[in-house]
Amino acid sequence: MIKKAILIISLFSTNLFATTITFENAPKNPKHKLPNANNEILSFHSILKDSMNSVVNISNRTINYKGNLNRQFFKEFFGDNMPPSKSENSLGSGVIISKDGFIITNNHVIDGADEISVTINGRDKEYIAKVIGRDKGTDLAVIKIEANDLRPIIFSNIEDVQIGDVVFAIGDPFGVGQTVTQGIISALNKFGVGINQYENFIQTDASINPGNSGGALIDSRGALIGINSAILSKTGASHGIGFTIPVNMVKNVVSKLVLDGIVARGFLGVGTTKVEKEHKQLYTMTQGVIITNVQDNSPADKAHLKRGDLIYAVDGKLLTNPHELQQIITSYRPHEEVTISIERKGKKIEQRVKLASVNGDRLDINKIDKSFDGLHINNINNNHRVEFQIPENIVGVIVEDVEVNSKAYIAGFSPGDIIIQIEDLDIRTVEEASKAFARYKGKSKRIYINRRGAIMLIVTS
Repeated sequence: MIKKAILIISLFSTNLFATTITFENAPKNPKHKLPNANNEILSFHSILKDSMNSVVNISNRTINYKGNLNRQFFKEFFGDNMPPSKSENSLGSGVIISKDGFIITNNHVIDGADEISVTINGRDKEYIAKVIGRDKGTDLAVIKIEANDLRPIIFSNIEDVQIGDVVFAIGDPFGVGQTVTQGIISALNKFGVGINQYENFIQTDASINPGNSGGALIDSRGALIGINSAILSKTGASHGIGFTIPVNMVKNVVSKLVLDGIVARGFLGVGTTKVEKEHKQLYTMTQGVIITNVQDNSPADKAHLKRGDLIYAVDGKLLTNPHELQQIITSYRPHEEVTISIERKGKKIEQRVKLASVNGDRLDINKIDKSFDGLHINNINNNHRVEFQIPENIVGVIVEDVEVNSKAYIAGFSPGDIIIQIEDLDIRTVEEASKAFARYKGKSKRIYINRRGAIMLIVTS
């Protein structure tokens, strides 16, 4: 019997018809075994049929402009009516999660698309999709098509995924049509790969190629265990090292995207290090993370957490390294409360902490200066320094997002840029940037940015 985990969803867009998402979960605690009966052929044909009907092809059309310098050159002549240089089409895959058209894919599959179209296995019709929400941190996105009686994928449980399990990758590699490849689970909980900001990958040797992105990795029952995202390769082709976003992370992110359109993550405000061998003589707990820094006015600071405290659990979930702490904290929404279990001077203490937002307060410059429509900035926080590898001595305001084909995009800004000076005004905070943009509104201005250590100049009016 299929058990259903129901998430109640309040949708504020009048364009959406669904009010609930139902994840169809496979039974828990399946048996792991190898068939060995006489005259028996090991085949997954009957199981794969249903899962293949849950995986779709995604293509998008994107209008691009030639390079930052050329964009600026053409803009002098055409202004806001600058013509596109070419139309590009790219391919990817997606996974149906509801009968009425919600689909998971990778953010990079739809990023910058002007039009997203979906084709479904066994159907001739092409559907135009709209974006419900995207999350760059995990490279996940949710889109929706207007369709009914679709076949949603069945979800597995991450606790049931083991190294050595036989798995299948379903997608549309190189645009050749829907394809299934087979392999095993090579590793679990892979992070620090440098692909996404929030990593906790399943690694597989099932062949994953361009076009497989956003497709399904399923177990031998046909249940989804992850969304295929990336490979490690020097040539662009599969070398047997593929990375899949695990099903538990998929559920968490997709639920937030459907509810809110964004993924709001909790923030604690501590720097930590793993408990090493030399630390164990100082603590009774042998696993956890040691606080090395507490950010001023952060939730940790307000809860009186201190440098030297050993955090060994969050809401009863035991920790072994800083990555696990990040995964747990960011799975909560801002303003939710969690119980932090710490050891301090040999005593165990439980402290309730109200989390803040990992993104802090975000400012849209569109509200200040219409010439910078599409540019989003923020004060630099510790998460930015980790994500973009920003040294502690660098000050300024960080560009968190640039909307594709917006005026800020045409001017040449990119996420991760640090605005350090506008004309003769040094910029250290969002408030200073706001005043500078207001001062030079409508005027030609020089904006100095730090891009991965190189100081660059953007001139715009």
